[in-house]
Amino acid sequence: MSRVRTRPTRDDTRDRLFEAAARVFEEDGIGGASIEAIAAAAGFTRGAFYSNFKSKDELIIAMLEDHVEQSIRRNMDILAQHRNLDDFIAALKGMDRTRQDPLGRSPLLHMEMILFVARAEKRRPELAKRLRRKLIADIVEATLKSNAQGDTLNPPWMASVVLALEDGFRLHRLIDPETTPADSFLRAITDLRRRTGLASE
Repeated sequence: MSRVRTRPTRDDTRDRLFEAAARVFEEDGIGGASIEAIAAAAGFTRGAFYSNFKSKDELIIAMLEDHVEQSIRRNMDILAQHRNLDDFIAALKGMDRTRQDPLGRSPLLHMEMILFVARAEKRRPELAKRLRRKLIADIVEATLKSNAQGDTLNPPWMASVVLALEDGFRLHRLIDPETTPADSFLRAITDLRRRTGLASE
């Protein structure tokens, strides 16, 4: 008779620590969050934390990497089915966001991570590589190929503009959620396309 596995796998443990860290970071901020609080929120001991991560910084970097990997996989899967930007945006609007990683679900946590990267002066170049700018640039380039004006646009620069717009709406949603709906960013992208003449008619 086979024995039933009761101990969580390493991936399960890491996922639970990610989710717990997200809750603690949202409540206390990254600076105010302790390893003990994160481990306790995950239902683990301090030793269990250290068996997976050497420090809180290493946990944060792993969360950033996981967020980028999931974002790339999710967005590229959608892009493979919807090369037209209007269709792509519509698919994003209909996406089940409850299945996203903690950084994707929580605007407050996302802003906490941006501040962490901004304050980590010595590690900023390394951390910047883990951001989603390359992903957005690839999406911009792919969706504009069918547009006659696409050749005049710079995908990396457009990616920076798109990310700045998205982060701005995240911040406004935290401050004034009543007048900043969850889909504000995607609605703004659609409006900008129409007003700049880039929308496909």
